Amino acid sequence: MSDALFYQTIVQPSVAEFKDRGSKFIAYARPLENVDDFKLILKTLKKEHPKAVHHCFAYRLGVDENTFRVSDDGEPAGSAGRPILGQIDSKQLTNVLVVVVRYFGGTLLGVPGLINAYKTATSLALQVTPAIQKQVEVIYLISFEYTLMNDVMRILKSCSSTIHRQENQLFAQIVAGIPKARLEEALYSLAQLPRVETEKYKI
Repeated sequence: MSDALFYQTIVQPSVAEFKDRGSKFIAYARPLENVDDFKLILKTLKKEHPKAVHHCFAYRLGVDENTFRVSDDGEPAGSAGRPILGQIDSKQLTNVLVVVVRYFGGTLLGVPGLINAYKTATSLALQVTPAIQKQVEVIYLISFEYTLMNDVMRILKSCSSTIHRQENQLFAQIVAGIPKARLEEALYSLAQLPRVETEKYKI
């Protein structure tokens, strides 16, 4: 588990294009929260570009540096996915996906040419979307009687938490991302309320 309290990411999608000897490389950078979102984005881009010969990608998630994936999608091994991830990492970004769509132009570029093309397209896409700093959050499930809703929300808001899900029944539940830097404070305040249960949660 990383000790980081903050991380760098992007909040807006961006697109950039790079051409080399007739081949066109279109890079799509997207903010990414989970693997399911990645599958949806990739599927959508494949539908948008059915005639493209390759849809190569890389993503990194979280701050532990272990959650990432690369794909060369039929390009020579190591010529696409790794250079894309290298650009994400060189900007010290996470929760980011970059898909580079390639249209073949008739001339083989060779491995060095491909590495340069995927690297450059990714770099251009990441240059046009601003990087921002976000707080590392720990996800908690909070269960309580509905009458305490205002008190619970006040504590979560005062700690700048993100509300991911909310169920307002007689016995209410909230899935919240509590900033790691404020976690102790938030859990202590919640524990002062009657019959409030908190447990770590995986989205």
